[in-house]
Amino acid sequence: MADQKIVVFGSVVQDLISYTPRFPRPGESVRGSGFLAGPGGKGANQAVAAARLGANVQMIARVGADMFGDSNRDSLAKAGIAVDSVEKIEGSSTATATITVSAEGENSIVVVLGANEKLTADVAEHHRAAIQSAKLVMCQNEIPQEGNRAAFKIAKESGVTTFYNPAPGDEHMDRKILDLVDIVCTNENEAEFLTDINAENKDGAFQAAEKMLGMGPHTAIVTLGPKGVVLAQKGQETVLIQTTKVDAVDTTGAGDCFCGSFVYFFTKHPDLKSGEAVRRAAYIASQCVTRKGTQASYFTRDELSKLDEKLFEE
Repeated sequence: MADQKIVVFGSVVQDLISYTPRFPRPGESVRGSGFLAGPGGKGANQAVAAARLGANVQMIARVGADMFGDSNRDSLAKAGIAVDSVEKIEGSSTATATITVSAEGENSIVVVLGANEKLTADVAEHHRAAIQSAKLVMCQNEIPQEGNRAAFKIAKESGVTTFYNPAPGDEHMDRKILDLVDIVCTNENEAEFLTDINAENKDGAFQAAEKMLGMGPHTAIVTLGPKGVVLAQKGQETVLIQTTKVDAVDTTGAGDCFCGSFVYFFTKHPDLKSGEAVRRAAYIASQCVTRKGTQASYFTRDELSKLDEKLFEE
């Protein structure tokens, strides 16, 4: 497990972001106030968030043989991520996410998965050695579940920690995959899809997190935006960790920033208590919503150290 490597077995998506005063109603056109195009995808976002803090990250992914594939792969490499396993697929397009952001910083997203659909169980098996050599393997919900399950199975057989962010969530989510998961991190909607418990408030989120512990993971995290983060661990009291209040400009990618930041602390600061790792990851995610864009909004270690010089201390 040299240098506490994180392997991200996940998605790469080209983000196409429109900013508008409000979301359009069905059949309505509204005038936007700005547009950004940039690299995204939950897997890539989490990889970049971790790498910018100083984590050793390898990405296993699939992109199309098109300009978006080239630009996203180059962007990952510039972030310091190992991209030898980010492969182009002829005949497939790079995934796209059409994102609309309102004046309040809220977003709505339509994702076309494209080449991400090719990240199957065979790909996980092909990269068995990389998964076995990791400290932690993380997956999301923008690739086929068979791929996630295969990657997690290889990891568990090798004593590698598994981290699952089941986003985006829906009613067809495979709950049984939690048998292979050590740490699960959801928002309130994904928690409800997994547990059938409304997790929009503190009490519901506590119940949902504790129910997820009974489904396999030893740690369950439920992010509630400005209301805080719920942390549940087997054998410990469930807690609500408060987050830093900021004026949000764009919340796109904030959950991914939290996940990437948390696994950075998990792998690089193993003696840090989970509650403190959650608090620090939440602080980092709160900073990213003050800037526009997805990966473009993620702070580097140097930028964050100027805001809080104790952030990376043991």
